[in-house]
Amino acid sequence: MKMDVLLGLQWGDEGKGKVVDFLAPKYDMVARFQGGPNAGHTLEFDGIKHVLHQIPSGIFRENLKNLIGNGVVLDPVVMRKEIEGLKKFNIAYQQNLFVSKKATIIIPTHKLLDAAYEKSKGDKKIGSTLKGIGPTYQDKIGRVALRVGDIQDPDFKDKYDALVEKHKTTLSFYGYDISELPQMETDFFEAVDFFRTLNLINSEYDVNEELTSGKKVLAEGAQGSLLDIDFGSYPFVTSSSTMTAGACTGLGVSPSKIGDVFGIFKAYCTRVGSGPFPTELFDEDGERMRKEGNEFGSTTGRPRRCGWIDLPALKYSIMINGVTQLFMMKADVLNIFEEIKICTHYKLEDGSVIDQLPFEINDVKVEPVYKVCKGWNKDLSDVDSYEGFPQELKDYVTLLEEELNVPIKMVSVGPDRKQTIMK
Repeated sequence: MKMDVLLGLQWGDEGKGKVVDFLAPKYDMVARFQGGPNAGHTLEFDGIKHVLHQIPSGIFRENLKNLIGNGVVLDPVVMRKEIEGLKKFNIAYQQNLFVSKKATIIIPTHKLLDAAYEKSKGDKKIGSTLKGIGPTYQDKIGRVALRVGDIQDPDFKDKYDALVEKHKTTLSFYGYDISELPQMETDFFEAVDFFRTLNLINSEYDVNEELTSGKKVLAEGAQGSLLDIDFGSYPFVTSSSTMTAGACTGLGVSPSKIGDVFGIFKAYCTRVGSGPFPTELFDEDGERMRKEGNEFGSTTGRPRRCGWIDLPALKYSIMINGVTQLFMMKADVLNIFEEIKICTHYKLEDGSVIDQLPFEINDVKVEPVYKVCKGWNKDLSDVDSYEGFPQELKDYVTLLEEELNVPIKMVSVGPDRKQTIMK
């Protein structure tokens, strides 16, 4: 078997968690391959809303393995709280949740460093979630980080203390207050004790054995493709590889074993934090979009920036990820608009028109060139088939397919599992 990959094509918050939960019954394993508690995957079913930060979104499906891969950075404190929250739903995490020993651990001083770095940037801050993600990946690349397997080492506390001393030197340089560290460490070591009771494995063997034995694996990405450390709107990006290639390095799977690549995108665009956003709306339409879509970060609670769909950016993400199927989310948010705009090109300050993302996008003023479509102005909450869609929505889907040259196989018209329509 080949491993399918599901990832976001915009700046995150596309609805990956909902789609993973919807597709999960078709798979034997769901595996997270990057990111950390800066992710917020929202699932809604049976009238209950669930937000997962580190645990794969297949956890609510019975008899399904859920793996946190080596490419993820893990906060034991957050992990413990997540699992405690699952207990009331009788989730068999002790049998169904597995963690790679090679995943990297977020320690308390990583969070302090995150805050210190962000504060030092002043008005040039990148909009970090302050969860310690960047400093942890920094230590990973610097070859000084602690990994999950280290907590089983009798010398773990010594390794921890050595890393903390390095961090304290940096924090002292920034003049950052660390008075809260003792309490953070108490919570951390209590969570580490709990962490030792989980299924800690050499996950690269497990994933490959699943594929070799004919089992189906779905790799679940966290942040969107336009936040990729290499190909996103650098430096306003996350600290990991959010694209298909990241699924290989984040799980230990060969590129030759990649199957379908499912690309998730909203029927419009949103972004949290700083960075370029060519189609961002600062008018009443943007505010209506935010309210209708309840566009507030599931991890931070911050209001998301909203705008019309951006095809040059979407084509770029499709290209670098090798997307084979598209899933369009939150079509229902556009119910309220009589006209819907689609950005097809960018106009630069010199008058030239392009359909590619410029390298200097952070510094160059980009004016979106729009195509206008007629809205459908219809409540979609009772629609249960693609045939039941209003013609204007079907026309919107067809136009996007023609522009993107990839089929749209799913359209979501609401937050619940049941509001997911296959085409």
